[in-house]
Amino acid sequence: MFDPISRYAKLAVKTLAVTSPDGQAREIRHVERRFLPAASGTTLLEHSVVQGDRLDRITAKYLGDPAQFWRVADSNETLRPEELTDEIGKTIKIALPQA
Repeated sequence: MFDPISRYAKLAVKTLAVTSPDGQAREIRHVERRFLPAASGTTLLEHSVVQGDRLDRITAKYLGDPAQFWRVADSNETLRPEELTDEIGKTIKIALPQA
């Protein structure tokens, strides 16, 4: 269902049976909740944020794929990736993907 390198690839897809207020039954498919993992892995380097930095561009530069921004967010233990580049001079870790 998801790309093998997606942050959701290893999560189960579940079905929830619900009944609307008018009595109509239906099923809703959803992905189980993804919890932020504890930071681990090997830090490749640290990046100092400069004016105009965007996480997708940083990830493309260091990991070769802008869609892997979530790996950088995970290694910096943040649920809000945009926080990583909102402060000039902030240092963010770029880590190797976990095995």
